[in-house]
Amino acid sequence: MKQDDPAKCTSAKLFRFGQAKPLYKTFAIPRRAIVLDPFAEQVLLASDKRRLLENGLCVIDCSWEKAQQVFHKRFHTTGRRLPPVLAANPVNYGQLEKLSSVEAFAAALLIIGLDVQAKEILGLFKWGPTFLTLNQNLLLDYSKAQTVDEIRKIQAEYFPV
Repeated sequence: MKQDDPAKCTSAKLFRFGQAKPLYKTFAIPRRAIVLDPFAEQVLLASDKRRLLENGLCVIDCSWEKAQQVFHKRFHTTGRRLPPVLAANPVNYGQLEKLSSVEAFAAALLIIGLDVQAKEILGLFKWGPTFLTLNQNLLLDYSKAQTVDEIRKIQAEYFPV
């Protein structure tokens, strides 16, 4: 969406290193792709792996301040939200769910069991290994969850209200 500082844009770095493909129009998103949407009703589960591998994963790169406006648009795809994860990026370090695009991408890959790919993209960033350290056990537990109820139990264990 080109709403953030280009020097801090994690998606731009992924594009430069050939780890992601930029799409500039919503109609270019494959119809059955999974779009990570922080406002989606359904949470991403390991069981989404087949659909993700067959149809793709789309991370919408936008400013957190404009996220509600952006995601209010209707995407012709399946929206999934990530379960709560801690940010490790320098802008939002330690904040719950305030992930950069690469953190969201990596979290999704870890949840569906593509650990090698997640570590590869995080390795492009100085703080990438910190994201893994902060969320290692949490993401491992999420990757084992089969249902939304199991995700809720994990959330309650890690983030009691």
